[in-house]
Amino acid sequence: MTETIDALRLNLGNDGLMVMNVSLAVIMFGVALELTIQDFKDIAKNPKATFLGSASQFILLPLLTFVLVWIMEPAPSIALGMMMVAACPGGNISNFFSLLARGNAALSVSMTAIATLFAIILTPLNFTLWASLYPPTQAILQEISLDLAKVFEIIVLILGVPLVLGMIVRHTKPVIAEKLSPWIKGFGVVFFAGFVIVAFMMNFDSFIQYVEFVFLIVMIHNAVALGSGYGIAALAGLPYADRKSISIETGIQNSGLGLLLIFNFFDGLGGMALITAWWGIWHILAGLTLGWYWSVGKKSIQRVLTNA
Repeated sequence: MTETIDALRLNLGNDGLMVMNVSLAVIMFGVALELTIQDFKDIAKNPKATFLGSASQFILLPLLTFVLVWIMEPAPSIALGMMMVAACPGGNISNFFSLLARGNAALSVSMTAIATLFAIILTPLNFTLWASLYPPTQAILQEISLDLAKVFEIIVLILGVPLVLGMIVRHTKPVIAEKLSPWIKGFGVVFFAGFVIVAFMMNFDSFIQYVEFVFLIVMIHNAVALGSGYGIAALAGLPYADRKSISIETGIQNSGLGLLLIFNFFDGLGGMALITAWWGIWHILAGLTLGWYWSVGKKSIQRVLTNA
C-alpha cells in the first residue's frame, strides 16, 4: 500500500492550477490590505514573543516534524507532505482563532506579517533541508529534480508581490483599503474553498481509499504543532494570552500554499497532496475547538466539575 500511495497522482489540470495560483494571490492581497506599518512597529514593542513565535514556526515545528517522521516512518510521499506543511507560514485564519481564544491579537497579526515575509525564503529552504536529510524523501527530491529557483520565483509571485502591493495600497489609500479588504479577502477565501471542494470531488475516490493513512497522522502532527508552540512560550515565561497566540500561529498553517507548491512542482504527488489537503480541513476544526475551549469552554468545564 505504501508503494501505491507514493505512485498516486491527484488530478487538477492546468486550468485548475491557474485558478489555485490566482485565488491564493488574491487572498494574500486581501490580507496585506489589513497590514500597516504599525503592525511591524509592534514587533519592536514585543520582540521576545515575536521572536519565539517565529522560531516556533520556522525552526521548532520543522525539527519536530522531522523527528515525528523518523518515529512514525510513513510512506515517503506522506513524509514529504508533513515536511511541506511544517515549512509553510501560519495561515491567515490564525488571527481569527487567536481572537476567538482571547489571545494576544496584536501579536498574532504581527506574527502573520513577519511569517509571510520570512516564508518567501524560509519555506523553500526549510522544506528542501529537512526533506534532503531523510533518505526516503531525499530519493523523491532527486527523482523530481526540484528547481529551488523556480520555487522561490512562484512564492515571490504568490506571496511577495500581492503582499507588497496590498501594503502600498493600505499606506497610500487607507480608506479604500479598509473598504476593499473584507470583500477581497472574503471573495478569495470563498473562491478558494469552492475550488478545493471541486478538486476534492474530482479526486473523491482516491481520498476515500487513502484517508485512513492520513487522518491519524494529521491529528498527531497538528497536536504536536499546537503543543510545541504553547510549550516554548510557557518555558519562556510569556503571558497566557501570548502562549495561546503562539500556539495557534504554530498550529494553523498555510496549507493552501503547500498545495500550490505540490501541484506546481510535484505533479499532485498523492501522499503529499492528501496530507496537506486534510491538514487544511483538520486545522480549522482544531482551531475552532481550541479557540472555544480557551474562551469559554475551560471555565464551563471547571464549573461542571466543581458542581459535580
